[in-house]
Amino acid sequence: MEDIKAAVGILNDCEVPWVVIGRGSNLLFDDQGIRGAVIKLGRSFSQASFDGEKVRGYAGVWIPSLARRSASLGLSGLEHMVGIPGTLGGVVAMNGGSLRQNIGQIVDWVTYMNRDGEVDRLEGSECGFSYRTSCFQDTSKIVLEAQLSLIPSDVQSVREEMVQVLRERKAKFPLSQPNCGSVFSNDPYIHREWGPPGKVIEMCGLKGLRIGDAQVSHRHANFTVNLGNATSQDVRALVRTIRHVVHDVTGCHIPCEVRYVSPDGEVTALHKSL
Repeated sequence: MEDIKAAVGILNDCEVPWVVIGRGSNLLFDDQGIRGAVIKLGRSFSQASFDGEKVRGYAGVWIPSLARRSASLGLSGLEHMVGIPGTLGGVVAMNGGSLRQNIGQIVDWVTYMNRDGEVDRLEGSECGFSYRTSCFQDTSKIVLEAQLSLIPSDVQSVREEMVQVLRERKAKFPLSQPNCGSVFSNDPYIHREWGPPGKVIEMCGLKGLRIGDAQVSHRHANFTVNLGNATSQDVRALVRTIRHVVHDVTGCHIPCEVRYVSPDGEVTALHKSL
């Protein structure tokens, strides 16, 4: 933890923009890259420890591994996240999960660092968790560590649930093609009136739509895949087109789950950058 504080201190003193990432699985960087520093949480941030029903992990812990380890101990609560290709810090910041459960529901507390390198802690109830969002998304608070509360269960039943989750993901999602996960988030009003984002996009006849080498997946319309040489501009243009068509059909602006990193290191929901 002292290493990241020292790095941030040096960057701030030199007035160099910076952004912290885990695995970057839900991020879209600009084609220009970033005129600053990218801090990636490494091995020193990949440890987790269990104490009864509690699991305490640093931000760089790989969520699929944590889910499997929890299952082996007969602890339920993470099995629905076993297929999420992200770190604990990223999943907490995004309040990631599935339709079944979001991680914010099991967070006890989060230790974070602000932009000045000061470390503090928030209780789970203070983190502003709601669907795919938290107080950590404005990048003024960088997740360092979190404690989760799991539920004692049967090892076999938890593992069977994990297998089912992975089977469903393999059947629905274009896992063999490069992508940055679900592009659009599940707006409650749109879902109630028309269904989830993938269904709405397909209803609008956009499955397979291609701009450059970025394409709406034929397997799941809420995924944008890279056919080989897609640029950030290709993806942004495709997302802009999807939002316009969906708005024309439904009258609603569909929000993005993917985060965009600007050349200056600003991180925002992709639709706010269009």
